[in-house]
Amino acid sequence: MAGGYAIYAGAGSPLNRAVCLGLSEPVTRTNLEFVEQFYAGCGAPPRVDVCPLADPSLLHLLKVGGYRLEQFFSVLVRALAEGAAPGPLPSEVRISQAGPTEAELWITTVAQGFGDAEVPARETLDLLAPNFHGANGTCFFAWLDGQPAGGGAIYIHEGVAEVGSTSTRPAFRRRGVQTALLQAQLVAAREQGCDLALTITAPGSDSQRNMERAGFRLAYTKAILVEA
Repeated sequence: MAGGYAIYAGAGSPLNRAVCLGLSEPVTRTNLEFVEQFYAGCGAPPRVDVCPLADPSLLHLLKVGGYRLEQFFSVLVRALAEGAAPGPLPSEVRISQAGPTEAELWITTVAQGFGDAEVPARETLDLLAPNFHGANGTCFFAWLDGQPAGGGAIYIHEGVAEVGSTSTRPAFRRRGVQTALLQAQLVAAREQGCDLALTITAPGSDSQRNMERAGFRLAYTKAILVEA
Protein backbone atom coordinates (compact mmCIF):
# COMPACT_ATOMS: atom_id res chain seq x y z
CA MET A 1 0.00 0.00 0.00
CA ALA A 2 1.18 3.56 -0.79
CA GLY A 3 4.16 2.04 -2.57
CA GLY A 4 5.29 0.11 0.50
CA TYR A 5 4.89 -3.17 2.34
CA ALA A 6 3.84 -4.31 5.80
CA ILE A 7 6.12 -7.10 7.03
CA TYR A 8 5.36 -9.64 9.73
CA ALA A 9 8.12 -12.15 10.50
CA GLY A 10 6.88 -13.73 13.73
CA ALA A 11 6.09 -12.69 17.28
CA GLY A 12 8.60 -10.19 18.65
CA SER A 13 10.64 -9.94 15.45
CA PRO A 14 12.41 -6.59 14.89
CA LEU A 15 11.54 -7.03 11.21
CA ASN A 16 7.86 -6.39 11.95
CA ARG A 17 7.62 -2.98 10.29
CA ALA A 18 5.94 -1.21 7.41
CA VAL A 19 8.57 -0.02 4.96
CA CYS A 20 8.80 2.30 1.93
CA LEU A 21 5.47 4.01 2.58
CA GLY A 22 5.17 7.27 0.70
CA LEU A 23 8.26 6.89 -1.45
CA SER A 24 6.32 6.69 -4.71
CA GLU A 25 2.96 8.26 -3.84
CA PRO A 26 1.13 10.08 -1.01
CA VAL A 27 -0.08 8.09 1.99
CA THR A 28 -3.77 8.21 2.89
CA ARG A 29 -5.52 7.60 6.19
CA THR A 30 -6.92 4.41 4.63
CA ASN A 31 -3.39 3.20 3.92
CA LEU A 32 -2.31 3.74 7.51
CA GLU A 33 -5.47 2.11 8.85
CA PHE A 34 -4.69 -0.94 6.72
CA VAL A 35 -1.24 -1.14 8.33
CA GLU A 36 -2.73 -0.81 11.81
CA GLN A 37 -5.37 -3.47 11.15
CA PHE A 38 -2.77 -5.82 9.67
CA TYR A 39 -0.58 -5.67 12.77
CA ALA A 40 -3.57 -5.83 15.11
CA GLY A 41 -4.47 -9.11 13.42
CA CYS A 42 -0.92 -10.34 14.05
CA GLY A 43 -0.96 -9.26 17.69
CA ALA A 44 1.92 -6.82 17.12
CA PRO A 45 2.19 -3.04 17.52
CA PRO A 46 2.33 -1.13 14.21
CA ARG A 47 5.81 0.20 13.44
CA VAL A 48 6.66 2.34 10.44
CA ASP A 49 10.02 3.09 8.80
CA VAL A 50 10.15 6.76 7.85
CA CYS A 51 12.58 7.88 5.16
CA PRO A 52 13.12 11.66 4.93
CA LEU A 53 12.41 11.38 1.19
CA ALA A 54 8.88 10.08 1.81
CA ASP A 55 5.84 12.16 0.90
CA PRO A 56 5.04 14.62 3.75
CA SER A 57 1.60 13.01 4.11
CA LEU A 58 3.19 10.06 5.93
CA LEU A 59 4.74 12.15 8.69
CA HIS A 60 1.52 14.17 9.08
CA LEU A 61 -0.59 11.02 9.51
CA LEU A 62 1.82 9.52 12.03
CA LYS A 63 1.83 12.75 14.03
CA VAL A 64 -1.97 12.94 14.06
CA GLY A 65 -2.13 9.26 14.94
CA GLY A 66 0.02 9.73 18.04
CA TYR A 67 3.01 7.69 16.88
CA ARG A 68 6.24 8.14 18.85
CA LEU A 69 9.85 7.97 17.78
CA GLU A 70 11.49 4.68 18.73
CA GLN A 71 14.86 4.50 16.96
CA PHE A 72 17.14 5.95 14.28
CA PHE A 73 19.28 4.11 11.73
CA SER A 74 21.99 5.36 9.38
CA VAL A 75 21.62 4.21 5.77
CA LEU A 76 25.00 4.34 4.01
CA VAL A 77 25.92 3.69 0.38
CA ARG A 78 28.99 3.50 -1.82
CA ALA A 79 29.53 3.09 -5.53
CA LEU A 80 31.20 -0.11 -6.72
CA ALA A 81 33.57 1.26 -9.33
CA GLU A 82 34.33 -1.24 -12.06
CA GLY A 83 37.84 -2.62 -11.73
CA ALA A 84 38.44 -1.07 -8.31
CA ALA A 85 40.95 -3.24 -6.49
CA PRO A 86 40.41 -4.15 -2.84
CA GLY A 87 43.02 -3.19 -0.27
CA PRO A 88 45.40 -5.75 1.22
CA LEU A 89 43.76 -8.35 3.43
CA PRO A 90 44.97 -8.85 7.00
CA SER A 91 47.56 -11.60 6.51
CA GLU A 92 46.21 -13.92 9.20
CA VAL A 93 42.54 -13.80 8.12
CA ARG A 94 41.18 -16.28 5.58
CA ILE A 95 37.80 -15.74 3.88
CA SER A 96 35.61 -18.53 2.47
CA GLN A 97 32.11 -18.66 1.03
CA ALA A 98 29.69 -20.62 3.19
CA GLY A 99 28.35 -23.74 1.54
CA PRO A 100 24.88 -25.29 1.85
CA THR A 101 26.01 -27.74 4.55
CA GLU A 102 27.47 -24.96 6.73
CA ALA A 103 24.20 -23.24 7.61
CA GLU A 104 24.27 -24.10 11.31
CA LEU A 105 27.92 -23.06 11.69
CA TRP A 106 27.37 -19.74 9.92
CA ILE A 107 24.21 -18.90 11.86
CA THR A 108 25.88 -19.75 15.17
CA THR A 109 29.07 -17.83 14.35
CA VAL A 110 27.24 -14.65 13.34
CA ALA A 111 24.90 -14.95 16.33
CA GLN A 112 27.89 -15.24 18.68
CA GLY A 113 29.19 -11.94 17.33
CA PHE A 114 25.87 -10.13 17.57
CA GLY A 115 25.06 -11.50 21.02
CA ASP A 116 28.56 -11.20 22.50
CA ALA A 117 28.18 -14.72 23.86
CA GLU A 118 29.45 -18.18 22.96
CA VAL A 119 25.94 -19.55 23.55
CA PRO A 120 23.65 -17.24 21.54
CA ALA A 121 20.07 -16.58 22.52
CA ARG A 122 17.47 -18.62 20.65
CA GLU A 123 15.88 -15.40 19.41
CA THR A 124 19.12 -14.33 17.72
CA LEU A 125 19.54 -17.70 16.01
CA ASP A 126 15.96 -17.64 14.78
CA LEU A 127 16.37 -14.12 13.40
CA LEU A 128 19.53 -15.02 11.45
CA ALA A 129 18.41 -18.39 10.09
CA PRO A 130 16.40 -17.03 7.12
CA ASN A 131 19.34 -14.81 6.13
CA PHE A 132 21.48 -17.83 5.26
CA HIS A 133 18.80 -19.42 3.10
CA GLY A 134 17.73 -16.31 1.17
CA ALA A 135 17.73 -16.95 -2.59
CA ASN A 136 19.43 -13.59 -3.22
CA GLY A 137 22.10 -14.01 -0.54
CA THR A 138 25.77 -15.01 -0.48
CA CYS A 139 27.30 -15.79 2.91
CA PHE A 140 30.93 -15.72 4.03
CA PHE A 141 33.16 -16.91 6.89
CA ALA A 142 36.29 -15.25 8.22
CA TRP A 143 38.75 -17.72 9.73
CA LEU A 144 41.45 -17.04 12.33
CA ASP A 145 43.65 -19.62 14.06
CA GLY A 146 41.68 -22.35 12.30
CA GLN A 147 38.38 -21.20 13.81
CA PRO A 148 35.37 -19.30 12.39
CA ALA A 149 36.02 -15.81 13.73
CA GLY A 150 33.09 -14.05 12.08
CA GLY A 151 30.64 -14.08 9.24
CA GLY A 152 28.77 -11.81 6.89
CA ALA A 153 26.61 -11.76 3.78
CA ILE A 154 25.39 -9.74 0.83
CA TYR A 155 21.80 -9.64 -0.41
CA ILE A 156 21.27 -8.46 -3.99
CA HIS A 157 18.26 -6.68 -5.46
CA GLU A 158 18.21 -4.88 -8.81
CA GLY A 159 21.91 -4.09 -8.90
CA VAL A 160 22.18 -3.07 -5.25
CA ALA A 161 24.01 -5.25 -2.73
CA GLU A 162 23.03 -4.89 0.90
CA VAL A 163 26.02 -5.63 3.13
CA GLY A 164 24.62 -7.17 6.29
CA SER A 165 24.46 -10.01 8.81
CA THR A 166 28.11 -9.22 9.60
CA SER A 167 29.67 -9.75 13.01
CA THR A 168 32.90 -10.85 14.73
CA ARG A 169 33.06 -13.22 17.67
CA PRO A 170 34.28 -11.38 20.80
CA ALA A 171 37.52 -13.36 21.12
CA PHE A 172 38.66 -12.37 17.61
CA ARG A 173 37.94 -8.65 17.54
CA ARG A 174 40.44 -5.95 16.56
CA ARG A 175 42.34 -8.34 14.30
CA GLY A 176 40.96 -7.24 10.93
CA VAL A 177 38.05 -9.66 10.65
CA GLN A 178 35.42 -7.08 9.71
CA THR A 179 37.78 -5.45 7.19
CA ALA A 180 38.46 -8.78 5.50
CA LEU A 181 34.77 -9.70 5.39
CA LEU A 182 33.81 -6.32 3.94
CA GLN A 183 36.39 -6.58 1.18
CA ALA A 184 35.10 -10.03 0.25
CA GLN A 185 31.51 -8.77 0.27
CA LEU A 186 32.28 -5.84 -2.01
CA VAL A 187 34.28 -7.96 -4.46
CA ALA A 188 31.45 -10.51 -4.64
CA ALA A 189 28.91 -7.73 -5.19
CA ARG A 190 30.88 -6.34 -8.13
CA GLU A 191 31.33 -9.83 -9.59
CA GLN A 192 27.56 -10.31 -9.45
CA GLY A 193 26.94 -7.15 -11.44
CA CYS A 194 26.10 -4.66 -8.69
CA ASP A 195 27.06 -1.01 -9.05
CA LEU A 196 25.97 0.12 -5.58
CA ALA A 197 26.42 -1.24 -2.06
CA LEU A 198 24.18 -0.35 0.89
CA THR A 199 24.44 -0.96 4.61
CA ILE A 200 22.48 0.05 7.71
CA THR A 201 24.09 0.84 11.07
CA ALA A 202 23.34 2.48 14.38
CA PRO A 203 24.15 6.21 14.10
CA GLY A 204 27.66 7.13 15.23
CA SER A 205 28.55 3.51 16.02
CA ASP A 206 31.86 1.71 15.48
CA SER A 207 30.16 -0.07 12.57
CA GLN A 208 29.28 3.24 10.91
CA ARG A 209 32.85 4.51 11.32
CA ASN A 210 34.23 1.26 9.85
CA MET A 211 31.92 1.59 6.86
CA GLU A 212 32.88 5.21 6.30
CA ARG A 213 36.56 4.24 6.32
CA ALA A 214 35.67 1.70 3.62
CA GLY A 215 34.20 4.41 1.40
CA PHE A 216 30.54 4.34 2.44
CA ARG A 217 28.78 7.68 2.87
CA LEU A 218 25.58 8.58 4.71
CA ALA A 219 22.61 8.63 2.32
CA TYR A 220 19.99 9.44 4.95
CA THR A 221 18.94 8.77 8.52
CA LYS A 222 15.73 6.81 8.80
CA ALA A 223 13.45 6.80 11.82
CA ILE A 224 11.30 4.01 13.25
CA LEU A 225 8.00 5.19 14.68
CA VAL A 226 5.62 3.03 16.71
CA GLU A 227 2.01 3.59 17.67
CA ALA A 228 1.91 5.02 21.19
